[in-house]
Amino acid sequence: MIRVLLARWTVLVPLLAVFALAATWGRALPGIAVTVVLVALIGAVVSAVQHAEVVARWVGEPLGSLVLAIAVTVIEVGLILTLMSSAGGDQTSTLARDTVFAALMITCNGIVGLALLVGALRRRIAVFNAEGTGAALATVATLATLSLVLPTFTTSKPGPEFSTAQLTFAAVASLALYGLFVMVQTVRHPDDFLPVESAGVVTEDDDRGELPDARVALSSVALMLVALVCVVGLAKVVSPTIESVVESAGLPQSAVGVVIALLVLLPETLAAVRAARRDRVQISLNLALGSAMASIGLTIPAIAVASIWLEGPLVLGLGPTQMVLLALTVVVGGLTVVPGRATLLQGGVHLALFSAFVFLAASP
Repeated sequence: MIRVLLARWTVLVPLLAVFALAATWGRALPGIAVTVVLVALIGAVVSAVQHAEVVARWVGEPLGSLVLAIAVTVIEVGLILTLMSSAGGDQTSTLARDTVFAALMITCNGIVGLALLVGALRRRIAVFNAEGTGAALATVATLATLSLVLPTFTTSKPGPEFSTAQLTFAAVASLALYGLFVMVQTVRHPDDFLPVESAGVVTEDDDRGELPDARVALSSVALMLVALVCVVGLAKVVSPTIESVVESAGLPQSAVGVVIALLVLLPETLAAVRAARRDRVQISLNLALGSAMASIGLTIPAIAVASIWLEGPLVLGLGPTQMVLLALTVVVGGLTVVPGRATLLQGGVHLALFSAFVFLAASP
């Protein structure tokens, strides 16, 4: 199994992606070059998933579910800061908000919906641990409200912005709450985040197969990080092309953020779907909600620190349409989680919400 996961292509593809990134960074690309970059991007995504699964087998669940989520989120934060520092001013004032909200909708509706759909198609009923999943959803809802909803209603500034003191509190609270959740998930109550059988009995993490040794696992960590850097870097390389296509189609600029977020979150999506196909829907939900949580818990503190030297306003408050989608996502997610089991209907409902988000991003 390990030999399959670490087949030669999973080593060569990240290296080829690095070459493609170095050859195209900062250059205007013709049509053929854009196609090559997209192929390299897809290859980097697939190889990142393969190496993440090796690392997850090495560390075991539920810690393994955090590996890909945190790695992608850290690089996503780096991409946001790079774009904000390069452009700056009013042009990027909503970049952090739009990126985080897109990540929330993609993970809590797109990835969750796909996982439930795949799990229900295989066994008619997708089962998961309601205690752990409910705790994760409650944490995501709290983080989203503190960081993205409250700025719209505070009165310290005329727009949907935090004051310096409020932003500091939101950053500290986000980081502390995320750290507390990770501690509960990995130390205090790890059984709440392990897969369950149809009868609701927690199953041991016996699906790890042949465990990699430390050398193989550390090689996978390095190659996974290289692949993830290439995913974000190549996504940024093709973003001017995407922007021109969006502009020529008459779509709003917020649609660019959605497309880039979809590309960056492809590794989590593929890993979650593969876990659901193995009847491990709980692992899929860990990946989805963990990514949503990390996207807020790590991004907001980083942006708060970066705002010291970044110029221009920092708009975090959501608009009315976005708040309605967020509220509906939390309510529907809660109703999905409470029974600890879901059918095709729940998966379809979440995917309908995700489709509404994508449509409204393109046609606000």
